[in-house]
Amino acid sequence: MNKKTALVTGASRGIGKAIATLFAENDYNVLINYNNSEKEALELYNDLKSRGLSVDTYKADVSKKEEVNFMVNYCIGRFESIDVLVNNAGISRTNLFTDISYEEWSEVINTNLNSVFFTTQKALQYMIPQMSGKIINISSIWGMVGGSYEVHYSTSKAAIIGMTKALAKELGPSNIQVNCIAPGVIKTDMLDNISDDTLEMLKEETPLMRLGTPNDIAQCALFLASSNSDFLTGQIISPNGGFVIV
Repeated sequence: MNKKTALVTGASRGIGKAIATLFAENDYNVLINYNNSEKEALELYNDLKSRGLSVDTYKADVSKKEEVNFMVNYCIGRFESIDVLVNNAGISRTNLFTDISYEEWSEVINTNLNSVFFTTQKALQYMIPQMSGKIINISSIWGMVGGSYEVHYSTSKAAIIGMTKALAKELGPSNIQVNCIAPGVIKTDMLDNISDDTLEMLKEETPLMRLGTPNDIAQCALFLASSNSDFLTGQIISPNGGFVIV
């Protein structure tokens, strides 16, 4: 049986890296998308390739439609299909709402939200004719409940949740499942600027008494990509250790 192919955006570090690694280890072809983190992407590629896994890399700014189109076309040319799309690329910015410039607002919306629109729309050119596909969008708990000093970030992540629900209804008849993962506080480099005292406080506020790991999110993504989730669509799954319960 032919391998299935997963395209993971923002896959050079953190959650994206963990997803790309786990999928490759579970017999997927994986296209590792990156933009600025070429060194990290190539290190990941070399590690996975040395283990005999089927991977490739592609540099693209997923906030730009033309670059996304070239990337998806490359994925099809390289692996002959696109079965799973993981929209993971994103940035985090913190600022008082009244101090957010239009440029900062646009940067967050373009990177976090427009990238999902561009990549999903292009991937569907291939998924709809084949009448199958899995789209996994990465949001955040702050998209569910809002985060103070992160209005632009929270807005972009909330919009991804709305897109997931609406698109799941539209694509159901094409046998394409669209789901969303809304991670809690995850130990990635996004936490580098947070003090140890604050991190300890976040742990104490989490019923499971620990922060999440990128692998916690990767395992959820692998389930959503599998046939075990074929009757699951339009859902928001939040691995957050109980930090947010709604």
